[in-house]
Amino acid sequence: MDDNKQKNTNKILIAVIAIFAVVIIGLLIALLKPDKEDKKDNDNTDTVTEETLTDAKAGDTDAQAEDETQEDTEEGTSNELLCYASVTSTNSWENNGKYSGQLDVSITNKTGSDIKDWSVKIDIGKDTTVDSFWNCNTSKDNGVLTLEPVEYNGVVSANQTLKDIGIIVTASSESEFKKISNATLYVDGKEYELTKEDSEEATTDAKEETTEAEDNSQKKTDDNGKTPFEVHGKLSVNGTDIVDKNGNKFQLKGPSTHGIAWFPDYVSYDTFKTFRDDWGANMIRIAMYTHESGGYSNGGDKEYLKGLVDEGVNAATDLGMYVIVDWHVLQEQNPQVYKADALDFFNEMSEKYKDYDNVIFEICNEPNGNAAWSDVKSYAEEVIPVIRENCPDTIIIVGTPTWSQDVDIAANDPITGYDNIMYAAHFYASTHKDAIRNKVTTAIGKGLPVFISECSICDASGNGSIDYNEADAWFNLIDDYNLSYAVWNISNKDETSSLISSSCNKTSGWTDDELSETGKWFKNQIKNDN
Repeated sequence: MDDNKQKNTNKILIAVIAIFAVVIIGLLIALLKPDKEDKKDNDNTDTVTEETLTDAKAGDTDAQAEDETQEDTEEGTSNELLCYASVTSTNSWENNGKYSGQLDVSITNKTGSDIKDWSVKIDIGKDTTVDSFWNCNTSKDNGVLTLEPVEYNGVVSANQTLKDIGIIVTASSESEFKKISNATLYVDGKEYELTKEDSEEATTDAKEETTEAEDNSQKKTDDNGKTPFEVHGKLSVNGTDIVDKNGNKFQLKGPSTHGIAWFPDYVSYDTFKTFRDDWGANMIRIAMYTHESGGYSNGGDKEYLKGLVDEGVNAATDLGMYVIVDWHVLQEQNPQVYKADALDFFNEMSEKYKDYDNVIFEICNEPNGNAAWSDVKSYAEEVIPVIRENCPDTIIIVGTPTWSQDVDIAANDPITGYDNIMYAAHFYASTHKDAIRNKVTTAIGKGLPVFISECSICDASGNGSIDYNEADAWFNLIDDYNLSYAVWNISNKDETSSLISSSCNKTSGWTDDELSETGKWFKNQIKNDN
């Protein structure tokens, strides 16, 4: 083959190969395209599957969380509060265009360990004032009231609820008063709401720190570190004398409150403890006025006043002191005026304190005006059986006419058929002198048991000058006849008979400089009688 033919043949062959190559490449491309699309589809499928699985897992987690929440709710264990404070309104009333009420606070401890160093905070509002309080100390800052313990209730015992913490507040309106509904418990200055879970974690440490609660009321006083009641027990009347559980003559001595409606802050454990420990008193008289404005039977809040009586009785009882519940007849003159109220009151009180061997009932403070002994005696003969139904042998003191001076008249016609009845004689040394002392000695000479259930060393108004000579004469008689006595009065009112200086706002722990002249004299007298 010549060279030209050979070259032409090669060109044709190269062209055919090129065409064939193009065809092959096209086929390959066509074949590869479906594979790629299929892969894309597979990739999309995988993505959807992963997202679906993720959503499904999330759904399972939510469902599990919901189940756990439901389980906790149904069992009520994980978040159950074991330690908390609460506040409730137990009484309320309109008060000169404002709204007052009593709030009772409690602290609940459901754990096996004691709580110490507690405080309670209550948002009462900036314009709400605190009128009185008991079984706590109070302070207010920017509308938040803080309650702190007093000496005897600083520990909330394991599995116990601390009660009987109370305050009286006055708000600008009823709606503002009703907003007071939440109390927050603090321990060691930190908010404290212990749950069961928290408790379980802390049980071991708490048990190691638990100490036996000590009753401070039993640390003091009379003999060998015992309280007056521990030493002398239930009292009774033998002839003209009070005798103790051992039959030995015994003299009750201590102060009387002023009207508890006006000076409620002195009806407290700390107040009474000061008289017991610093003065040597073994008795407290709780004077509840019946007629004067705000008195029990003349517009007063009966439940509130009974609550104050109860605070006083329990404080004295905790201290091992004796306590007189005094139905303080004065301006109404005749005890018959509110006899129905007296019957109800003494029925309730005698039932309530039937197991309190330290309680004494004084059923009419000072009959006066036209109230004759016959009026007083017939009144007493209705009240005494009501008390005796519940308290068959509690000492009862009966007032006598002319502001409880005419004990000689009562001695001529005493109440019969009952034991442990005594008769009240009252004196104010600057006014009542030999004439009244003679009435007392005459009555005792006739066998009448006399109790000096109110006295002071100024004049009969409760004010005026002090007569120290007549005061000495009275206490010579008291000591000669072993008479029991109650001193008027526990307050800082600006009058001579008040035991606390009018410049002193403390309700306990007074120094001698914080006492009135009357207070200094009686403190010395009571201590010297020991």
